[in-house]
Amino acid sequence: MRITEVALNLDYAQVEMEIIEFIRKVVSEAKANGAVIGLSGGVDSSVVGALCVRALGKDKVVGILMPASHTPKEDIKDARTLARDWRIKTHEVAIDAIFSTFLESISPKSRNRLADANVKARTRMVINYYFANSLGMTVAGTGDRSEDLIGYFTKYGDGGVDFLPIAHLYKTQVRQLGAHLGLPVHIVRKPASPQLWPGHKATDEIPLGYEKLDLVLYGLFDQKLTPMEVSERCGIDLETIELVLRKHKESVHKRSCPPMLGHW
Repeated sequence: MRITEVALNLDYAQVEMEIIEFIRKVVSEAKANGAVIGLSGGVDSSVVGALCVRALGKDKVVGILMPASHTPKEDIKDARTLARDWRIKTHEVAIDAIFSTFLESISPKSRNRLADANVKARTRMVINYYFANSLGMTVAGTGDRSEDLIGYFTKYGDGGVDFLPIAHLYKTQVRQLGAHLGLPVHIVRKPASPQLWPGHKATDEIPLGYEKLDLVLYGLFDQKLTPMEVSERCGIDLETIELVLRKHKESVHKRSCPPMLGHW
């Protein structure tokens, strides 16, 4: 039997309710004043922002916009528009100057494109925590299950958060949840991008587009099928399935606490 998009269908009213209760519980147990969220104008941060506002109320959510010079103007506009519609307070911090100052301290011989790009993600993490610390708030993460399972996030960058409201949902499910929440169609359908360099698109780095990747991940991790079975049921070559599995295994350290000798 083939694995199709139907396998990923959920009751999104129920999903919304469960996430709202989760957000309230996390913030309450932390005795925090609310949640800070980095708003990029993409689907993940837009969904998490909408859910935080519904869970906590507009006065307990703060949006942080952190554009770089290459950030598409439409993304910045979308983030600002959503924040205005939600009536939440925002702060905008352009990261170019911070990024450039950091790199000036690094020898050109030591430079690496990916390492440079990850500095941007970690800069945004530091900014999120600056405001969270100053406001007595938590940092809401925007990572989803598709990215988490293959390690497609920056350790101590976008992976550095206090809680993850949508990490149990695949990207295609996050899009469906966004539609259920009434987000603009162009945001729900917007191509995913960490925006770490000009023209950066997630599909340039991940093994498959999310529509196919999610089915592969569902087969491997939810149905516990073998790579060969997933290949046959998804109609995707075995080499690609094994690449997805390899990315999962190689990124275990990103999903785990740092190893330590002995016990506390």
